[in-house]
Amino acid sequence: MLQKIRAFVIENYLFGEEGKLGNDDSFLETGIIDSTGVLELVRFLEATFAIKVSDEELIPDNLDSINKIVAFLHAKLPPQQPR
Repeated sequence: MLQKIRAFVIENYLFGEEGKLGNDDSFLETGIIDSTGVLELVRFLEATFAIKVSDEELIPDNLDSINKIVAFLHAKLPPQQPR
């Protein structure tokens, strides 16, 4: 799961330039993802992990770093679904 998310961020927002992207780096503070990018990220998460992200869940605590996304998905996914 972490590797899929990391690969998506690197490919779509850093254009393949991994640089020093840490799993806890804030996307907003570092300027990696803007508000439009968040919507693209949500579409990716919904399609890849078969979840639905509600408007109330579109907050930095859920989507502002790779590790925050992983924790968010662990809370959303049923225990039997592969991660």
